[in-house]
Amino acid sequence: MFVTRSIGSLIRNAGASRLKHTLPDLPYEYSALEPVISREIMCLHHSKHHATYVNNLNAAEEKLAAAQSKGDIQTVINLAPALRFNGGGHINHTIFWQNLSPKGGKPSADLIKAIENDFGSMENMKNQLAAASVAVQGSGWGWLGYNKLMKKLQIATCQNQDPLEPTTGIVPLFGIDVWEHAYYLQYKNVRADYVKAIFDVANWEDISFRYKNAAN
Repeated sequence: MFVTRSIGSLIRNAGASRLKHTLPDLPYEYSALEPVISREIMCLHHSKHHATYVNNLNAAEEKLAAAQSKGDIQTVINLAPALRFNGGGHINHTIFWQNLSPKGGKPSADLIKAIENDFGSMENMKNQLAAASVAVQGSGWGWLGYNKLMKKLQIATCQNQDPLEPTTGIVPLFGIDVWEHAYYLQYKNVRADYVKAIFDVANWEDISFRYKNAAN
């Protein structure tokens, strides 16, 4: 199971042994989520878009290590946006693939109870998450997360590839990618249809596992 790392942990000291990030394998075939998400979209999204984030993150970290070894503070600072964008893209998509499953499944009893306590019902939670995701201006993500300080579930959004936990402190449980590359080939400009359909392939076993780890 993937454990979300903070952006800070993506930035290593120059003298440390650096392992390159790699594109994670999908836990299902590219066509497994059809008809909700087409094989063509999954193939492009995973093998092209996510792979680009991984490659660019590795390149940025190499530049960072070189700059740190030279004491080049200006370059270190200038690399921050690339590390955040590509590191966030890697984090977000690694969660996203695990959040989806052709089997769908059901939330755990504990997660259902938390959803009912914090949203009134599963349907209300879905409606709120869908509305927030559809309303993201431009590119970004809609999230169901867990707020450790408030000890409750919470709906949140992030722009572009900003990762949820480093950005807001909320632990990500279920993310909906609303970048156009995630749906446009199939759903065109009707983001709402894509967001509604994605709940049919939500991997509630994975989401429940993440909730259990966050809440305990």
